[in-house]
Amino acid sequence: MTEPARFDRGHTDDLMTFLAASPSPYHAVATAAERLEKAGFKQVAETDAWDGTSGGKYVLRGGAIVAWYVPEGAAPHTPFRIVGAHTDSPNLRVKPLPDSGAHGWRQVAVEIYGGPLLNSWLDRDLGLAGRLTLRDGSTRLVNVDRPLLRVPQLAIHLDRSVTADGLKLDKQRHMQPVWGLGNDVRDGDLIAFLEETAGIPAGEVTGWDLMTHSVEPPAYLGRDRELLAGPRMDNLLSVHAGTAALAAVASGASKPASIPVLAAFDHEENGSQSDTGADGPLLGNVLERSVFARGGSYEDRARAFAGTVCLSSDTGHAVHPNYAERHDPTHHPRVNGGPILKVNVNNRYATDGSGRAEFTAACEAADVPFQSFVSNNSMPCGTTIGPITAARHGIRTVDIGVAILSMHSARELCGADDPFLLANALTAFLDG
Repeated sequence: MTEPARFDRGHTDDLMTFLAASPSPYHAVATAAERLEKAGFKQVAETDAWDGTSGGKYVLRGGAIVAWYVPEGAAPHTPFRIVGAHTDSPNLRVKPLPDSGAHGWRQVAVEIYGGPLLNSWLDRDLGLAGRLTLRDGSTRLVNVDRPLLRVPQLAIHLDRSVTADGLKLDKQRHMQPVWGLGNDVRDGDLIAFLEETAGIPAGEVTGWDLMTHSVEPPAYLGRDRELLAGPRMDNLLSVHAGTAALAAVASGASKPASIPVLAAFDHEENGSQSDTGADGPLLGNVLERSVFARGGSYEDRARAFAGTVCLSSDTGHAVHPNYAERHDPTHHPRVNGGPILKVNVNNRYATDGSGRAEFTAACEAADVPFQSFVSNNSMPCGTTIGPITAARHGIRTVDIGVAILSMHSARELCGADDPFLLANALTAFLDG
């Protein structure tokens, strides 16, 4: 069957590459930084003095990246236009004493990170990725991107109640993956294996931040390939779109009136309270130092922040065909219908009427359709980095995103056209 004419799928193809290359927040920011480097951006160290030169710059801290582009002749009080996102996703993360096992099985001890759909991690081939810290304080990325771990589900013959009562999983007892056989559990085996895999001398790794990931690659789905299935779309879809938008604006012929910024934070899935989370000082420090490096005063900083707008981009809920009653009856976002504007009057999202107008202008400039999302009044509403960014920095913030199904699953589902539409809207916003 010939595929019908649709939007250019080059962006979505590239998103699939980005997802596959980013099994952890540390890999995600490294991948984003590599792409920004190709667009002319340069890394600056937080420990160095910054200058006020124009051009693209970025800061890496753990699993977070803040990148910005200073147009030629930008004044110290020039406002910022920020795309905010997060790099982390719910998963299983390795404990400080990882080597465990019982009854002839060798296992890896894990904690539950964020709020994953636990059942989606069962009977799935899992790899292991993250960051290793060496004795000298340096770090190395590691990615075992092959079937290494598996959380085996109990056979129905041994739990007949599952058909009547549903699957019930104990986070401590039932979610520990197996990775081999053996009656003797030897402390240090997992880290020794990762040292060998990463080409690190034995005994040099003294710290680690490791997590599981599904090794099944992203893929188009459906008769007409109009859907995209893949891991970590909450929220690497937005990180990828924001990276592409910032690179496009920095490489474009027009001179943006504001300073475009990408701020991709870690730890959104567990509250954002860390030195790399949205509730930490990273974004504020970078913006302030940019103002002061260009000769600005505190007054210039206040003027710049007062004129700044942030689009907090995170995935949201598409209407589910099997659970439509869980959605607001008059707001049914559909996949491939364009990005969603998220609204909650109790400030779980930061959008207000002026924010809606800001996003409307960006979508109109990009010729991109958009939809509105609100939660069913009878159900609690999730939240994002949007309200945190607005409250911490006094920055006008608008919550947006792409509508997906299976949020917080090991494998999520979106429309194959929506990533391209989101990136176009973000580009128009940053260039505004």
